[in-house]
Amino acid sequence: MNFPLYIAKRYLLAKKSHNAINVISYISAGGVAVGTMALIVVLSVFNGFDTLVQSLFNSFKPDLVVTVKEGKTFIPDQNELKQLSGIEGVEDYAEVLEDNVLLRYDEKQTNAVLKGVSDNFIHVSGIDSMMRYGSFTLKSAHEPFAIVGQGIAYFLNINVDTKINYRPQVAVYVPRRTKKVTFDQERAINRKYITPNGIFSIEQDFDSKYVLVPLEFARELFAYDKEISSLEIKLAEKASVGEVQKRVSALFGDGFEVKNRYQQNELFFKTMQTEKWMIFLILVFILAIASFNVIGSLTMLVLEKKADIGILRSMGADMPLIKKIFFTEGWLIIMLGALIGIVTGLLVCWLQIKFEIIGLPNSGSFVIDSYPVVVQWKDVAVILASVLAVGYFAAWYPVRYVTRRFVAAGDAAVY
Repeated sequence: MNFPLYIAKRYLLAKKSHNAINVISYISAGGVAVGTMALIVVLSVFNGFDTLVQSLFNSFKPDLVVTVKEGKTFIPDQNELKQLSGIEGVEDYAEVLEDNVLLRYDEKQTNAVLKGVSDNFIHVSGIDSMMRYGSFTLKSAHEPFAIVGQGIAYFLNINVDTKINYRPQVAVYVPRRTKKVTFDQERAINRKYITPNGIFSIEQDFDSKYVLVPLEFARELFAYDKEISSLEIKLAEKASVGEVQKRVSALFGDGFEVKNRYQQNELFFKTMQTEKWMIFLILVFILAIASFNVIGSLTMLVLEKKADIGILRSMGADMPLIKKIFFTEGWLIIMLGALIGIVTGLLVCWLQIKFEIIGLPNSGSFVIDSYPVVVQWKDVAVILASVLAVGYFAAWYPVRYVTRRFVAAGDAAVY
């Protein structure tokens, strides 16, 4: 049997002559447990929000988007489009034309981004699953329809109820691209009307910004013929994003830019990750402060066991062995706290996932009713490594600087 481990377990579990040392040892393990549990829960909640936001973005942002590097629009080459469909991993694509417009509905008006999309856009995005009111129908046999973000619909007080006899149309204004500057409003501005047919809700930045219309309506409004501003590509479920992105980039050449979902929202995702790990560092710092209890516990234990140190020295134990005993004692306190914290943290996460115990305030205005939780085992591994690193210092410090005071000289002497 490992002698230092055996003695350390006896010191941890046996009742000390001074009961306060037992209490401090339990408090030390409890502090480590609470800190570890907090790390597990907080990082899992961050993962939950990150996963939720990604799923919301995925319903609007494509797997890949192709844009021109210079200028706003381009005319897609039909041969390249045929080759694009033949690339392994490409499931479908949609043509998109978008630009800034002014919307007017009754007596209210607001700025927006008008996004004209081809008929197969519903196969490229998941926006049809984000409809709050109405249906995702962009045109009928007789007229085009608009699908409006919930933020815009709320501001303009848009009604998409098909049961009412009269639904006002949305007036869309845009400066004429092909005309010279003039003060004559009729000659300077293009204006078209379209009936709102549905309201989608994804995320505030999208909901208060976008209006979806048929591609033909957008081209007529913006005075384009065959131009588009981007190609949005949907990939097959098991396709390699990196490999398909390289092939699409090679197909369109240097004049075009191909971005994946992360690159389309790079700043946002970097910000989310930075916030997550800043919180992690703050909690690790709090855990380090809580570990001072271990330093106090080991210091008092060493002082109490002066006689035992003398006996061990007289039996031939050297100082490295004695240090190892007390270091192992501190390590056991840290390991006990870490184990309890991890198990408790995972249990709290499971309860939240299963029963949604803690709800979000004002959740009626959000897409979920409770805090989302996603446990990532790599986070658990990082947390365990961090706790053990903090615990190593907390156990090493008192053993290094307290036990050196004691040497064998009779039954117990000063080193």
